[in-house]
Amino acid sequence: MSHPSTSSAPVEFKRELRLFDSTMIVVGSMIGSGIFIVSADIARTVGSPGYLLLVWVITGIVTIVGALSYGELAGMMPHAGGQYVYLREAYSPLVGFLYGWTFFLVIQTGTIAAVGIAFAKFTAVLFPALGEGATAFSLLGLRVSNAQLVAIGSIALLTLVNARGLHGGKIIQNFFTVVKTAALLALIVLGIALGSNAGAIEANLSRFWEASWTHVSGSSVGAIVPLSGLGLLAALGVAMVGSLFSSDAWHSITSTASEVVNPRKNIPLSLALGATTVTVLYVAANVAYLMTLPLSGSPEASDVMGRGIQFASAERVGTAAASTIFGTPALVLMAGLIMVSTFGCNNGLILAGARVTYAMARDGLFFRKVGILNSHAVPGRGLVLQAIWASALCLSGTYGDLLDYVVFAVLVFYILTVAGVFILRKERPDADRPYRAFGYPVLPALYVAAAAAICVDLLVYKPDYTWPSVLILLLGVPAYALWRKFSTTATTL
Repeated sequence: MSHPSTSSAPVEFKRELRLFDSTMIVVGSMIGSGIFIVSADIARTVGSPGYLLLVWVITGIVTIVGALSYGELAGMMPHAGGQYVYLREAYSPLVGFLYGWTFFLVIQTGTIAAVGIAFAKFTAVLFPALGEGATAFSLLGLRVSNAQLVAIGSIALLTLVNARGLHGGKIIQNFFTVVKTAALLALIVLGIALGSNAGAIEANLSRFWEASWTHVSGSSVGAIVPLSGLGLLAALGVAMVGSLFSSDAWHSITSTASEVVNPRKNIPLSLALGATTVTVLYVAANVAYLMTLPLSGSPEASDVMGRGIQFASAERVGTAAASTIFGTPALVLMAGLIMVSTFGCNNGLILAGARVTYAMARDGLFFRKVGILNSHAVPGRGLVLQAIWASALCLSGTYGDLLDYVVFAVLVFYILTVAGVFILRKERPDADRPYRAFGYPVLPALYVAAAAAICVDLLVYKPDYTWPSVLILLLGVPAYALWRKFSTTATTL
């Protein structure tokens, strides 16, 4: 792996990403394993087919509006670092740092670790010896499983490819995104055309809008609480956590703005095309699930129909739906699909993530040498550092908890970024804006209101997840002060 040097490093990134490549980064970074899994938890939380679909529709609308709003900022500031740059310019270097701090510590690296482990888990379906139950070795009391090694190996491989230049990362992204998008589309079409089950459809239609929250205690149902009024709104907000994160990372392309051809046009367009494409696929996938499986089920049932969407084995709703079409081979087919999906997803996350720390380093807010491009015109040290920390999270086994803890912070940064459109319209009215946010000011304002409502919902109903998120943000304030104070001596790497 090439390391940067001040004498030979190129001064500028290479512009190699065209509209198709940019759209593939958006789509590929969004589609991981979530769409095949999280509908089970959503179904338990809202308890009705109609509200299951509504959660995904609202998520899609929120995502598209957010993407369209980011498009204005991307066209206005087409620089490496994306959201970090927007927050820095709209507010202050401190706010930008708080985002970058949380992004590196947990958001991006935690997601990379989680997606890497998901890749390893489904690899183990095909090769059981590589599963989490198999111990590779123990070191100082730490048990390291074969699955953790597979996850780390996949992260290292993708880091190596991306450290050797944008072209290799782009090829991997395009190939895996096209394959997994086609496979997901095939699953949808086949599920609707061949997997439709009259009994499941009748059961779902009979209670299409009968909302309830199924609380699980251990491996059995604890209570089923009917929902209406404010309780229903609260449940919808809680349920959206899974769908929002399955639809996240759409803004990854903004971090690579310095490498996009005609970024002022192609980044806003790729955001709109990518977010819309994934939203349509996600809603259609859930329609297919509801046509093949009943939403309600029991954890004690022995077959996919009895377990329903709510209690699909190991939450694998996609696999349960596919089994109604392909039978037993569905387990292998879906494992292969999710391996392709997660591998391509991590490539996009790894590629984009290092550009944020690069921008921070250029501002003196991260290790100085992370802000230097290597001989292949990419931030090589940033890629390596990102891989090391993501691998450490894989070994810690806490990445899943960390991601839960930063849900609140991620939403706060989305709110601040979209609100930044209003701020910069006022403070820089004459700035060049080749694209203006669609539906401004109504749609961006609705986005801020909707995201804020979800934040309040999480504060009330999931405090265990929100307060750690606030703590991580607050710890960033003294970290910023210390970094600024000692930046001349403590930021080399």
